[in-house]
Amino acid sequence: MKAVLFDCDGTIADSAGLIVAIMDRAFRRFDLDPPPPEATRAIIGLSLEKAVHALRPSLDERVVVDLAEGYRIEYRAERARPDFSERLFPGMAELVRALAARDEVFVGMVTGKSRRGVAALTAHHGLSDCFHAVRTADDCPSKPHPAMVLECCAEFGIAPEAAVVVGDTTFDMEMARAAGSRAVGVAWGSHSPELMRRAGAHEIVAETHALGAALERFLAD
Repeated sequence: MKAVLFDCDGTIADSAGLIVAIMDRAFRRFDLDPPPPEATRAIIGLSLEKAVHALRPSLDERVVVDLAEGYRIEYRAERARPDFSERLFPGMAELVRALAARDEVFVGMVTGKSRRGVAALTAHHGLSDCFHAVRTADDCPSKPHPAMVLECCAEFGIAPEAAVVVGDTTFDMEMARAAGSRAVGVAWGSHSPELMRRAGAHEIVAETHALGAALERFLAD
């Protein structure tokens, strides 16, 4: 048995624009200048409090907590809109479903998103039953700590070496390497291929079909 552990935002979900917009609103709630869009994109994948601190290290800890809660409020308000929809990258839903249907493969999600956010996203796209284990910012320390990977592997009853992490950031690559798992980066997300290579990516793929081929090689090895 082997496991494929997917990051969510920037890997499965095309959510960078939404995250940037909501972070902008969260800062403005407290009359603070919002960070540049490229700065927010750079911290996608971290747990919320850690992301806010990375964006504005000078802020008092209490303000960081309040800003993070402001982000959650803005996100819930956005999600409540009748026309709200988080798009998925082309081909990712089909790839997840195909892997989940295989008896010899565990599929998991390891994400800085909240558990509530994951539940809403997977339910909307009909993927709720595809993930055999989910670890979020509500469950584990922020990436690049390896806890998300290690806990999923423990739940599956496999060694971390039998898992591959698929993500779009250096945080994902560092988390995978720290856990002893394979690290595959996707080039359509938040961080550049060069940054992910420096962070320890074993492989970078540019398209969904190339990701499927990379995963097939790992599963067949």
